[in-house]
Amino acid sequence: MAADLTRAHQDLWQWCRRQGFAGYDPYDALNSRWFQATPLKKSRWARLAWTQFHKRSPINFRSLVGIPRERNAKGIALFALAALAEYRCRQTKEAEVEARELLDDLMWMRLKGFKGAAWGYNFDWQSRSFFAPRGTPAIVPTAFAARAICEAAEVFGHEEYLPFARTICDFILNDLNRSEESDTEVCFSYSPLDQTRVFNASLLAGETLAVVGRLTGESSLCDWAMRAARYVCRRQRADGSWGYGGEDYQSWADNFHTAFILGSLSRIMNSMGSEPGAVATGSFDEMDNTLRRGYEFWKESFFLDNGWPKYYPDRLYPADAHSAASAIVTLVELRGRIPGTLILAEKIADWVIDNMRDSRGYFHYQRRRFYTVGIPYMRWSEAWMAYALARLREGKSKK
Repeated sequence: MAADLTRAHQDLWQWCRRQGFAGYDPYDALNSRWFQATPLKKSRWARLAWTQFHKRSPINFRSLVGIPRERNAKGIALFALAALAEYRCRQTKEAEVEARELLDDLMWMRLKGFKGAAWGYNFDWQSRSFFAPRGTPAIVPTAFAARAICEAAEVFGHEEYLPFARTICDFILNDLNRSEESDTEVCFSYSPLDQTRVFNASLLAGETLAVVGRLTGESSLCDWAMRAARYVCRRQRADGSWGYGGEDYQSWADNFHTAFILGSLSRIMNSMGSEPGAVATGSFDEMDNTLRRGYEFWKESFFLDNGWPKYYPDRLYPADAHSAASAIVTLVELRGRIPGTLILAEKIADWVIDNMRDSRGYFHYQRRRFYTVGIPYMRWSEAWMAYALARLREGKSKK
């Protein structure tokens, strides 16, 4: 299995490098030159329908409607994280150069005009609650960029990357909106344009503040992180699950957003636990209990015994490469805190390599009941799988 994992990771990395780490995305439909030339671009419902058509289609029509292959900032952040994991394992000059080049690209891709460094998506995006034009800063790509830059600071030296990482906290604290803010809780918005309460997104903001706060020694950043963590912990449901967000229409639970919550909670706890007395015992116990309950729900509800990753808890299909990859990353993150996580991560990796890997080296988007969507989505599937396989190889090397 180790040989299969190494081969799958190397083949995927070579395929992505040949593409220049650029490609299509499940949500890039509004980049269509054809669509943008029509009055439909002004209709919320047309934007939603056009996006969902291309996202759900087993046939890739993007080249026909003028959607270009592009680099995505979050995708580059994930590739940088994969390269950093590879460098930590190999410690070679080649691995260092590759990681640094991706980090340079990532920092160059930051958006200008905000209080601190931030990143967004390379396409217009219409959600049910708001519309975000291309280049709108958003906390999810920003938090993964922050994760990569913070890891670079720890690997290559604080003085080179940490000052840049610190500016990301200025974006979070000054450009994002905050709701339900109190002395003990806070929820950060998805972007500066909305007031949404998305649990995983707010917690990713908290993770960034916690990790940077640990590296810089700023207790105020850690305090903000704790308030974000408490907000999400206290919205956990009785069965251990979380909805996507705080509104009635955001009540569904899915695999990878749950993985994001668990991973961010673990990173916040790891950051706080490194400073004696930084977290009151009761608060740490609350987070630990929440994490374990959430993990049990996630493990029992979203995975079959053979490692099959379910997208939703109540249905078998679709099996999704992004869900598999984010699960592997989270399970490696949780090793040492919860027993047996690396065993489950290996099962998921074995299943996805056997069932969703293309002979050309990349991974298919989704396996559905009667067919497979084999479109290689660079951010959603390939960058996440590169990150997951690199982290799993690193985790196995430290057994």
